[in-house]
Amino acid sequence: MKIIGEKINGTRKRIARAIAERDEAYIKDLATKQAEAGSNWLDVNAGTHPDKEPDDLIWLIENIQSVVDIPLCLDSANPTALNVAIQAVNETPMINSISGEPDRLEKILPIVAKYGCEVIALAMDDKKIPETTEKRLEIIDKVIAATRAAGVPDEKVYVDPLVLTIATANQSAVIAYETIRAVHEQYPDVHFTMGLSNISFGLPARKQINRAFLILAMQNGLDSAILDPLDKELMATIVTTNLLLGRDKHCLNYIRASRKGLFE
Repeated sequence: MKIIGEKINGTRKRIARAIAERDEAYIKDLATKQAEAGSNWLDVNAGTHPDKEPDDLIWLIENIQSVVDIPLCLDSANPTALNVAIQAVNETPMINSISGEPDRLEKILPIVAKYGCEVIALAMDDKKIPETTEKRLEIIDKVIAATRAAGVPDEKVYVDPLVLTIATANQSAVIAYETIRAVHEQYPDVHFTMGLSNISFGLPARKQINRAFLILAMQNGLDSAILDPLDKELMATIVTTNLLLGRDKHCLNYIRASRKGLFE
């Protein structure tokens, strides 16, 4: 299970303020904590106006890379910002994201292919998020056809089945699980990811929902997630679920996590 640390995102008020005020110490501290907690990538989303986004992304990247050496997930739908930001990264980044939207396939997929990036592919088009598994699979068929045509191997594609809040879409979790299984059956080398906390938006005790949702998602094939790595109970849930799914040979990762105090 690979972790994309979610916290450096300009749509969050505290991060937006740090970007506006150029608060280097705050961003560096957050990057360090997420890396130490076990992130495989750090999501980097400036969330600012398109005209400012390239400069803001560069500022974030430079500060993050000054304290950690894990790869980044460049989170932007702005091809101009992505083309600038990708010049500043030390390691080949993940790109978040493409989708069935023609504009994204036309302008962002070439960047993915040119630099050999891993990429998140959203199961949506330019209309809306489909309500059924079948419609989401149709979109992913289109996206995979495009990534293959561009020379991007299936194993570099991370399909996001898209998770709506369970508060307003009662079958949201079920549809996400069904979509993962359907895509995996058709494209066995493709990976999966999702914004985990979307499932609990608007409800009380959100962490409880997130943890239960994650366990079931992993059982259905989820092998990556965009989440808060500083949530120790959530990270403990990942380690324990991997153990119970037979993905932790000799229980070594579980034992190491226990020795480090993850379960305290």
